[in-house]
Amino acid sequence: MWKIFIVLGALNAAAAVGFGAFGAHGLEGKLSDKLMEVYQTGVQYHIMHALGLLAIGLVAAYAGSSASLSWAGWLLFAGIVIFSGSLYTMAFTGITWLGAITPIGGTAFIAGWIMLVISVLKI
Repeated sequence: MWKIFIVLGALNAAAAVGFGAFGAHGLEGKLSDKLMEVYQTGVQYHIMHALGLLAIGLVAAYAGSSASLSWAGWLLFAGIVIFSGSLYTMAFTGITWLGAITPIGGTAFIAGWIMLVISVLKI
């Protein structure tokens, strides 16, 4: 399991850097200030939680896999897809109702971090 989360973390970190660079160079002047702010929030949370996936993989490699660590990783991954994905999509399309699903991703992030705490306390 630890390899899965290290690979997912590294791939998501690479994607977040790519999205960040695209936003800085490819979207400049093409999005409103508000939508650029939305996009940048997606990038920030994307990279932070990619690093979280790497941390989960490293904890699992060190301490061994567990169901709670697996939940932590999959929740952070789901959070990236739902939270950052909805913000990227909203920025690209201007469809503002997508903001209604963004908190689902935020909730997944919170739950994932709590599952990481539970996992570490069990070690």
